[in-house]
Amino acid sequence: MYQVIKMFGDWEPWWFIEGWQDDIILEKTFENWEEALAYYQKEWLMMKSHFENFHSQKNLLATFWKTGETRWCEECVDNLQQFHSILLLKDYDIVSPEDNVESFEQANNSPTPPYLCKLNL
Repeated sequence: MYQVIKMFGDWEPWWFIEGWQDDIILEKTFENWEEALAYYQKEWLMMKSHFENFHSQKNLLATFWKTGETRWCEECVDNLQQFHSILLLKDYDIVSPEDNVESFEQANNSPTPPYLCKLNL
């Protein structure tokens, strides 16, 4: 089974920080790779047109954000950038390298994650 997952939170999707599933805001399940990829591509294009910044990987993990869309973290004593992410997974894991799609390897900015935040480490 394939899952296309949308997330919203403090971290980009490729970190898979403990509890990452808590940031899921939408999940669609597909039996067929082609249907999952078509849905992912449609949603990815919509997000790319909506957000000013993005970083996408060929393994079908991507994050999008707006500068200044932050939340205050008491433990970090800092404003944390909030990320809108989309993932295409197989059985809740990263797709195999043979399913990578080179055209999704692109970015117009690189996020700066809160490496010092104790909340998620």
